[in-house]
Amino acid sequence: MKTIYIHLINGLIIVSFIKEKSEMRKKIINTNGVELYTESFGDENNSAIMLLAGATVSMLYWDEEFCQKLADNGFFVIRYDNRDTGKSTFYEPGSTPYDIVDLTDDAVAILDEYGIGKANFAGISLGGLISQIAALKYPDRVHSLTLISSGPWGDSDPSIPEMDSRILDFHSKSGSVDWSDEEAVVEYMLEGAALMSGRKQFDERRGEKLIRAEFNRANNYISMFNHAALQGGEKYFNRLNEIKQPALIIHGTDDLIWHFNHTGVLLEKIEDSQLIELEGTGHELHVEDWDVIIEGITVHGKVDPYK
Repeated sequence: MKTIYIHLINGLIIVSFIKEKSEMRKKIINTNGVELYTESFGDENNSAIMLLAGATVSMLYWDEEFCQKLADNGFFVIRYDNRDTGKSTFYEPGSTPYDIVDLTDDAVAILDEYGIGKANFAGISLGGLISQIAALKYPDRVHSLTLISSGPWGDSDPSIPEMDSRILDFHSKSGSVDWSDEEAVVEYMLEGAALMSGRKQFDERRGEKLIRAEFNRANNYISMFNHAALQGGEKYFNRLNEIKQPALIIHGTDDLIWHFNHTGVLLEKIEDSQLIELEGTGHELHVEDWDVIIEGITVHGKVDPYK
């Protein structure tokens, strides 16, 4: 949005334009008995970008400033809470009465509610897997894919290292955490965030702010761990060669969850794909990488895949 100012200086009319920050809007969507909390940024007439978060984190993982920068680049940006995170529908801890295809259907239901025919899907980690399934199940609704810190929805190269044992060791300590105690949760989750931050400087202040915000806004904070039992999607497994949308792969070289070498499999199996390598970045959306990521998404999202 631009505000026009007209000044009269020495008899001359001077017109100036000042770009204003677009207003963030909230919307709760009801679909198939599920409530999905969403927020949008930018002009709804612009090309849409769906931001899909990873497992166990809410839409807050996509920082509001990050979303605003994308909106300023000419996109209508939507972020939302997956089931069992944030303000969306949650289930009893230890139960996961939905699968990954249901989460994919949720994303498309959000597009329906916003009246959007086609969007750019940008997903991190689990969000990247959901995006791949969306491209296969709903090819007419997905303009492009951006897969951040993710891997292939299908078999990968067996020689690629699995999730780093330090991540597994960290999660093994979760049973000793008092999940009703905010300070205990912050201490534990900060340790995990630092572990996943790669070689770039970990911003503890920013990390703590995110953890506290997620803890205090969640309908049921620990229901996020239901994502650990997520299954389904076998119908779409090993079909990446059928994806026709252009795919931008963005991945850190120091990712301990999805090893960087998975990018080679994605590049091989998705015909129209390219890579942005983030040197020293872990399994994260590091603030130092924002400009590179946003520029990549901007250029990628405005390419016509049918030309």
